[in-house]
Amino acid sequence: MTLDERLVQTVPSPRQIAHQQTEFYSFIHFTINTFTDKEWGEGTEDPAIFNPYKLDAEQWVKAIKSAGMKGLILTCKHHDGFCLWPSKYTEHSVKSSPYKDGKGDIVKEVSDACRKYGLKFGVYLSPWDRNCKIYGQGKEYDDFFIGQLTELLTNYGELFSVWFDGACGEGPSGRKQYYDWPRYYAKIRELQPNACISVCGPDVRWCGNEAGQTRHAEWSVVPKRTRDTEKIAEASQQSDNDEFRQRKIKATDADLGSREILKDETELIWYPAEVDTSIRPGWFWHEYENDKVRSLEELINIYYNSVGGNATLLLNVPPTNEGLIHDNDVKRLKEIGDYIENAFKTNITERSELTVDSYENGYSIENVLEDNYDNYYIAKKGCSTATIIAKWDTPVNIGNIVLKENILCSQRIETFAIDALKDGEFTEIFSGTVIGYKRIVPLKNIETDCIRIRITDARTEPTLSFIGIYETVK
Repeated sequence: MTLDERLVQTVPSPRQIAHQQTEFYSFIHFTINTFTDKEWGEGTEDPAIFNPYKLDAEQWVKAIKSAGMKGLILTCKHHDGFCLWPSKYTEHSVKSSPYKDGKGDIVKEVSDACRKYGLKFGVYLSPWDRNCKIYGQGKEYDDFFIGQLTELLTNYGELFSVWFDGACGEGPSGRKQYYDWPRYYAKIRELQPNACISVCGPDVRWCGNEAGQTRHAEWSVVPKRTRDTEKIAEASQQSDNDEFRQRKIKATDADLGSREILKDETELIWYPAEVDTSIRPGWFWHEYENDKVRSLEELINIYYNSVGGNATLLLNVPPTNEGLIHDNDVKRLKEIGDYIENAFKTNITERSELTVDSYENGYSIENVLEDNYDNYYIAKKGCSTATIIAKWDTPVNIGNIVLKENILCSQRIETFAIDALKDGEFTEIFSGTVIGYKRIVPLKNIETDCIRIRITDARTEPTLSFIGIYETVK
């Protein structure tokens, strides 16, 4: 079997498809650290300091939904071991705090608010617990962790994501805990079969940094060995490692899935990337960062390069110690949502005359007008290129073009280009590599009456499930 044949046989699971279709969703970092002004807790904090007396989960969800996000992942327990739900396995939780006189369950409040307003809900559970006395004692600790994991998997409805990082330190005995990942995964598959296990997991991989930087070409079909989490365990969310959080992707990390990289790989997997970053410099709320919320321009650029670059975007929004998302963050989230809504409001593809130079019977180019996988375009058998032309009766102003492959047939397109007709001749205005689940091409108000999309190389007959050409909204 040739490499290209092996590549196109590697396809996503239904849960991975659903996750990628979620596209843009929120992290909520909230725990006792919010009250100590730290990024990492010690596990020795007194629960008496935890009292978010204005906490309003619906305010969180409304703010997140205003940005166009479709889901929320809550840090139910961070490395400090403090649980936002009344876990029966520890006293280091909300039940020992003044919040609602020890009767509160923040995980339930947030999950209920998500379902009320139509957001998917997911959980983050740190495998490192700096409060637990048996951390580092092998199976005894794994039993404890499975108990807490089971509580989250069974008491809060359907989950779309279970998010692990690989943080791993020494326990009270000075021993390191070696996590029984297969056991954790099996429990999730048993109790939440539709949830993606992310980052330290088999379904969604980490993009490689926490600064919002993305690769020029983000492949979904990668070597199986990319599931190695050692790098994440060493570097992810290091409170004392600002250089790591801000670093750019190294050249050696820039290509995970081209033919050249994969030619000697014996095992391939579908393992799409997630870009995780924070709306502020830190992951948890700090009062001195209230005026350091990232600019709209920077956040939109991250959105285009992640959601529009064959990845998903997990944007962290940390509530204050009062239990509310700060007004500055709320304002920025609404601005993000308004921008995205306006930028992709008017799809003029259906107003154009669409033609293509080759297609398989039953898979004509008109199938790209609807954004689904039931009907799609595929080139004629044996063709690894295609030329698609969209022509209008009068000139139009184009702000963005969205291209989507039918990923049920794998990720096939290697390179493509876009041309605009100007003064009777086509001029190339963009060239790129991968398309995958979704590629957004910002054109910044190109005026033309004809666009040409050239698929210049593919692993086998290229597919497109959707073409959206969006008119500039003034």
